[in-house]
Amino acid sequence: MGLIAVCSALIASGVPGWWLLLPVQGVLLVFLFTLEHEATHQTPFRSAWLNESAGHACGVVLVLPFLWFRYFHLAHHRWTNIPAKDPELDGPKPGNLRSWLWHVSGLPYWISALKLLVRLVRGVAEEDFMPTGARGRVVAEARVLAVVYLALAFSLLWSPVVLWLWVIPVLLGQPFLRLYLLAEHGDCPFVSNMFENTRTTFTTGIIRFLAWNMPYHVEHHVAPNVPFHLLPELHRTMRDQLKVTANGYAAFTRAYLDRRLRP
Repeated sequence: MGLIAVCSALIASGVPGWWLLLPVQGVLLVFLFTLEHEATHQTPFRSAWLNESAGHACGVVLVLPFLWFRYFHLAHHRWTNIPAKDPELDGPKPGNLRSWLWHVSGLPYWISALKLLVRLVRGVAEEDFMPTGARGRVVAEARVLAVVYLALAFSLLWSPVVLWLWVIPVLLGQPFLRLYLLAEHGDCPFVSNMFENTRTTFTTGIIRFLAWNMPYHVEHHVAPNVPFHLLPELHRTMRDQLKVTANGYAAFTRAYLDRRLRP
């Protein structure tokens, strides 16, 4: 939050070269996804109220309603990489260079997010993973989000600050999140064994910081209740058992594309 505040202040004040900070702001904002994800597990903070508040706040930034995402994500954990059961597989992974470029652009994410918001605002929340008793609360949250976005849109009549601090940055930052997320389960076997259907990616401390240690993704799926700050310790205890890993996101991306471009 401190980094976002500093970056926002520099952009808003128009320091020389401020436009170079837009993608930096975007990366900081879109990686709030990993905080929203952690909040679904109630692990970032000791206070349940603070976890809920952080999850809802991140949902506003990412156009990803927190309550809806919680049930989506819990179903993903229950049925990780199992076709027709894991909701993350509803949208197929890119199978060629063209579909990869479209996926990494982030545009499919925003299109899907807007369609989801409109559907929930209309009162349609009928996914299999959605408990019947939760549908009213999910719809109510989406309607609150819609009011917030309308207010932000009207604010553009007086000031472009929302455009430069949020809209353009998240559009620029989303490709980085797409590349990151693709490594979590991309090209992993469709099996129930968490050591095989999930990938841990060895990366830098900066990325682990931004992603709340989620590059330790096998570790997270094997023991989802372990708090983010203990995942490095858990990794040291199970490193020899890992079956699917990547030596960085660039290496994963090269290998992923090579498998699709190979004759």
